[in-house]
Amino acid sequence: CSAIDACETSNGGCSAKAECRRTTPGQRSCICNAGYTGDGIVCIEINPCLENNGGCDRNAECTQTGPNQAVCNCLKGYSGDGKRCTYISLCSQNNGGCSEFAICNDTELTERTCTCKNNYIGDGFKCRGNIFQELLRDSNTSKFYFHLEALSIRDLAAPGPFTLFVPRTDILNSDPRIKDWTAKGVMAQVLRHHMVGCASLLYSDLRTITNVTSLHGDLIHISYSQNSLVLNNNAEIILSDAVGTNGVIHVINQILVP
Repeated sequence: CSAIDACETSNGGCSAKAECRRTTPGQRSCICNAGYTGDGIVCIEINPCLENNGGCDRNAECTQTGPNQAVCNCLKGYSGDGKRCTYISLCSQNNGGCSEFAICNDTELTERTCTCKNNYIGDGFKCRGNIFQELLRDSNTSKFYFHLEALSIRDLAAPGPFTLFVPRTDILNSDPRIKDWTAKGVMAQVLRHHMVGCASLLYSDLRTITNVTSLHGDLIHISYSQNSLVLNNNAEIILSDAVGTNGVIHVINQILVP
């Protein structure tokens, strides 16, 4: 007589995910394989994510990859190895994409607000100070700023409001009259002829009036022709409505001569 091997046929009736072990002749026990749980007859794959988030951080997602196997990935807005995740402040890098003159505040996991600082205006992503400061920040108007600085003209740093017509930098660099005006001591008068006090006039406002008085005291004639605003029948407004805290800047393509 020979002992009957209970595991010889059909894995002894054990689950395909179990090991059949002979015990005594004609008897066997069924042991679920690693990564599975059950009585050996029925073995179910263990999902580690179902208990304690699979050992992942509470701010991580647990994803089952196999029997009793999982990976941990930090949720959006957090960084780490998944076992430990730390909050990423949007404002901690590059001021959260806000303007350098704005305050960035984290609000939600993937959100932040941008608010312009005191003495600046804008949407938080672009913030402007007074128009004297803004002249320097734009290459189209920076030469006008340097002329003001050279003559210690600080009118535009006052509360205003002002409307400013600025000849583009390349115009100021190339006009031979600048050197002559400077030598004769009249450059300050020329510069002030481009400034209008007591009003912040947008492009739409300028279309409704025919003249304004410059800080130099002379009139600047305004006309609208062929979809363009022209000053003194000569200088066209080519860039408009750069609004600062104390006024507005318009860029023109010619110098206004008093």
